[in-house]
Amino acid sequence: MTASARGTSPVPSTTRWARNGDASIAYRTIGDGPVDIVFLSGLISHVEALLEEPGVMRFFGRLAQTCRVVLMDRRGSGLSDPHYGAFTDELDVGDVQVVLDALGTDRAVLMGYTGGASQALAFAAIHPERTLALMLYAPIVRNLRDAEVDWTSTEEERAARVATLVEGWGTGANIARIAPSVADDERIRAWLARLERQSMTPSGLERMSAALAQVDVREHLGNIRVPTLILHRTDDAMIDVRHSRYVAARIGGAKLVELPGVDNLPMVGDTEAILGEIEAFLTGGRRGGGLQRELLTVLFTDIVDATQRAASLGDARWRDLLAAHDAAVRATLSSFGGEEVKTIGDAFLATFAGPPSQAVRCADAIVGTVASLGLTVRAGMHTGECERIGGDVGGMAVHIAARVGAMAAPGEVLVSGTTFGTVVGSGLSFEDRGHHPLKGVPGSWPIFALRG
Repeated sequence: MTASARGTSPVPSTTRWARNGDASIAYRTIGDGPVDIVFLSGLISHVEALLEEPGVMRFFGRLAQTCRVVLMDRRGSGLSDPHYGAFTDELDVGDVQVVLDALGTDRAVLMGYTGGASQALAFAAIHPERTLALMLYAPIVRNLRDAEVDWTSTEEERAARVATLVEGWGTGANIARIAPSVADDERIRAWLARLERQSMTPSGLERMSAALAQVDVREHLGNIRVPTLILHRTDDAMIDVRHSRYVAARIGGAKLVELPGVDNLPMVGDTEAILGEIEAFLTGGRRGGGLQRELLTVLFTDIVDATQRAASLGDARWRDLLAAHDAAVRATLSSFGGEEVKTIGDAFLATFAGPPSQAVRCADAIVGTVASLGLTVRAGMHTGECERIGGDVGGMAVHIAARVGAMAAPGEVLVSGTTFGTVVGSGLSFEDRGHHPLKGVPGSWPIFALRG
């Protein structure tokens, strides 16, 4: 099997550059499938920082099970050369062409994301002989309002939005527009902040925004003669779905698929629906997720007031105490059949494939063992389907367990109603803590506290 075979994790290539005149265009590939998909991003891009987010890597890794994915930084962004002045079809098309030439690719599928749609459309219209198919995700018809495209921004509105972006550039504050469903996820916000900083400077953002302000794809729509798929989440918080409807109505034979959701970033939310549509378009069938799913009990533990204890003890003594804590937790996990997934600062994430009652007893034992060291931990757990991602786990079950753990008081073990329901009759005793909303999780969840 090759690196892109089903069930394996494709490894991205190192970054390379293709020359278009005096400009160097950065690109890298994922997988080694028989067909190339060239992903053309919107305003910001960095072919290395982009893949630091596991959800993004999983998205492209899934595509790489079928195709070779090609990521390239638009000139002016990421590892490509800076850009001054306007964008023209000659530049946009030429940059894609030199990357394909460097890869030895005669024909490719072009995937234009938001502002990258203009580059994809221009290439497909001018070079249909090198375009196998066209995929557009939340494309932008035109950045400035006119009589025909009357749902987009006025010059004043766009200027105000760019000013807000510049003011918060490098902080990830724009996550609320790009992916509202994960706006409270500090890890993803931190990744977006890094991506912004590595994509361009605030003044570079101003230049790129000004250069893209006059982009208008309408002249190309009637010239597209390749199979075209357009995807858009209907309640996209950043790009109005009317852009996609306009484009679809003017490209002969184009297929428009509107999906539920508010996130513009395709790598969050219901990514399976998006990937399924792409695979059906390219191959005529849906491969499925290719991810191993298991029913597991997920346990989170973390030390209470760790920062305060570290400050009072000093670095050396705190490191020694933390090492003793880690050793105690690992020994307890081993004795109860738990599997350590990872440590996150002073917290542990572990899973149990056996009876959930073992996980509950293990959590109770960890609380007691760690207390003998003079430390206090809290613990929370949930039982549900998890995605196995290499040595890591993901999925909603992990998020729920983390939220339950965050609710626990010092020295307390909390479990979700799901876990509670599986251990009834095991001899464990619980106190009903009522129903609670869990941040970022739909519905209200019953929570139970283990009694000593």
